[in-house]
Amino acid sequence: MPLTAEWAMDLTRLRILTLSPGEAYTWSSGPDEWIVLPLTGACEVLCEVRRGDLSQGLSEVPSVSPSVSVSPSVSVSPSVSEAPPEAPPEALSDSLTEAVSEAPSPAAGAPDPAQPPPQRFDLRGRDSVFAGVTDFAYVPRDAGATVTAGPTGGRFALAGAPARRRLPPRYGPAGAVPVELRGRGTCSRQVNNFAAAGTFPCDRLIAVEVLTPGGNWSSYPPHKHDEHHPGEESRLEEIYYFEIAPHGATPGLGYQRVTPSPAGKTDILTEVRTGDAVLIPDGWHGPSIAAPGHDMYYLNVMAGPDATREWLIRDHPDHGWIRDTWTGQELDPRLPFYRAEDPQ
Repeated sequence: MPLTAEWAMDLTRLRILTLSPGEAYTWSSGPDEWIVLPLTGACEVLCEVRRGDLSQGLSEVPSVSPSVSVSPSVSVSPSVSEAPPEAPPEALSDSLTEAVSEAPSPAAGAPDPAQPPPQRFDLRGRDSVFAGVTDFAYVPRDAGATVTAGPTGGRFALAGAPARRRLPPRYGPAGAVPVELRGRGTCSRQVNNFAAAGTFPCDRLIAVEVLTPGGNWSSYPPHKHDEHHPGEESRLEEIYYFEIAPHGATPGLGYQRVTPSPAGKTDILTEVRTGDAVLIPDGWHGPSIAAPGHDMYYLNVMAGPDATREWLIRDHPDHGWIRDTWTGQELDPRLPFYRAEDPQ
């Protein structure tokens, strides 16, 4: 079956597709927005937006230049956000319903001028998550979409979240993905901010990739985002999806920790291997531990109920001091794994 794994919480969804050469997977986006992200292989994404949508779209999609930035000490409350829609979600939903119900139907057999033609996005993809940054496609809510694998087949992630607005279907080029190097020493890691808040416009969905060299800790110090404190912390569910590099014929492994916070009781200490996911509705999460000799990849899928789409985190008070020790330490020389502009 093409759909090999699926996870969901109230506001976050993740599906993993495994497609043979030329095999296709079709779904309706329903009330959710989605990003199609190649893990291995190339694919074609065909997106058909349903007739009669008059909801707010994007007047301008900002362009992002490729870059590699180094952040030795990530701010506890980084200012990364997008302004909320001008109208409240309820008003947008009502106006969308009215627009769809009141739109006139075309005569039988006549072309429908209100129906936009399907859009096709050819994703070049990549050989593996450890080989390079990938391009991706955005599928809005209330649309039909089909992912068709290229000549070598592949695996593809579908990351989703409920959307209050319908934004236009779009292509995300690999060369425009900001690559960030975070931490120092054994806390060094790489973050591919392909759909971070402020990087790629979505309604609620936030998604990034993190790569950690074997033996290092990432998602550290432990942090949380399960309470709304304006300018300090935002509420976001989060799914961690893992792939671990093998050593020859030996499969890789790692570990993930989540501890209870005042807002929740999530308490997890688990071994993770390729294809595993950890669902984090609340709690202090971290570290994500890569076993020596086995590089770790994880895809973070986030969404929350707050009006503003932003990633604001609060460090665990017992462990935030570790950031002060990074001053003067070197970045792990194994980083970056690659840059956005590197050829595949």
